[in-house]
Amino acid sequence: MSSSLTGKLRAFVLGSPNGPKVYQNLKAADVPVTTAECRSCADPCDQDHDDFSSRLDLDMDSDMLGSVKPYRRQVVISTGKTDWENEVTEAEGTLAAFLNTANSSLGTSKKPKSGTNDPLPSGLFSHAAAGRLAILNGSHRPFSHDESEETVIVLPDFMVVSGVPRTLAGAEALWKAAVDPSLDRAGVTTRTDNLNTWVLPYSCLILLCSHKRRDKRCAVAAPILEKTFHQYLEREGWEVHTDLHDLTSEPSLESQATSTTEKEQLIETQLKSLHTEHRALILKNSHVGGHKFAGNCIIYTPRGAGVWYGRVTPHEVESIVKHTIIDGQVLPTILRGGVDLACRGKKSLYDW
Repeated sequence: MSSSLTGKLRAFVLGSPNGPKVYQNLKAADVPVTTAECRSCADPCDQDHDDFSSRLDLDMDSDMLGSVKPYRRQVVISTGKTDWENEVTEAEGTLAAFLNTANSSLGTSKKPKSGTNDPLPSGLFSHAAAGRLAILNGSHRPFSHDESEETVIVLPDFMVVSGVPRTLAGAEALWKAAVDPSLDRAGVTTRTDNLNTWVLPYSCLILLCSHKRRDKRCAVAAPILEKTFHQYLEREGWEVHTDLHDLTSEPSLESQATSTTEKEQLIETQLKSLHTEHRALILKNSHVGGHKFAGNCIIYTPRGAGVWYGRVTPHEVESIVKHTIIDGQVLPTILRGGVDLACRGKKSLYDW
C-alpha cells in the first residue's frame, strides 16, 4: 500500500483495527469507496454540532458491517407521522399490516442465496438474490385526498405508487403491480387496478429512523440529523424536501407507456437524468433494526443503490453529503451494509 493511501486511511485504521481489510474488500467487490474521513469537523468539535451520542447509550464498539438483513424490496408507506406502533406490520387496519398479510399469502418461499459462494463482503447484497419484503412506515403524506388511500415508495426500484387503498385488496393490488419479487423495476404494465406510478423525482432519498415507540435513541437522532442534512445540502446548492412532492399533476407512467419495453425505457431515461437535478428527499421511517447504532441512515440513489450507515451524528453529515450524496462513494467506517452497491467499471453509485 502506498504511503499516500496509508495517510488517507490513517483515521480509518485508528477507528477500526480491521479498517484496511474492509476498505480493500469493498474495492475488490467493485464498490465505489472513498478514503475520506467520515468526520468533517475537529475532535473536539469546533462547529457547534449537536452531538446527541453523548446523551444516549449507544454501541460504539461492535462491528456494524453485516448488520443489515438482505431484502428483495423495501417499501415505505405514507402516514404523515414520525412515530408508530411498536410493530407496524401488526397494527390492525393499516396498509403495513395488510401488505404483510398479502405478502405472506401471495409471496413465494424464495430466500436469500447462501453467502458461502457470494463474493460480496458481509452486509452487502444484490436485491435480485434476496426474497424478503421489508415493510416500513414513512413520514410522507399521501397524494390522495381520500384518507383511505396511501402513497408508497418502492425501493430499491426508486418508484412511487399512489392511490393504494388501505385494505387487504389494496395491499394485494400493490403487491401484484410492483412488489412481487418476480417483477423487475417496471412492474406490471397491463393492469386492471386504479394505481398510478411514477419515478421518484429526486437525486437521492435519505431515510432516517425515528421510531420512538420502538426505541427512543433513533427518535432523538432523526430530527437532529434531518436539520443537519438540510443545512449541508443547501450549502451545496441542493433543493431539499422533507415531504414527497405531489406527483398527481404530472403524467403517470401508465399514461405514457403502453408496452413493457416502452415503460422500461421511459423509467431508465428519467432515472438517469435525476442526479443532475440536485434535489434530495429526507423522510423519517419506522424501525429498520440496529437502534443501538443510532443514528441510522439509509441513502438510495436512482440507480438503485442503497447505502446503510450507522453511528451517524452531525459530525459525519457533511462528509456523507460531499462523498456519498454528491460523489456517490461509500464511507467504510460508518457502513452497516447495503443493496446493489457493486458497480463494476464505475466510479460512482450514480453511474449506469
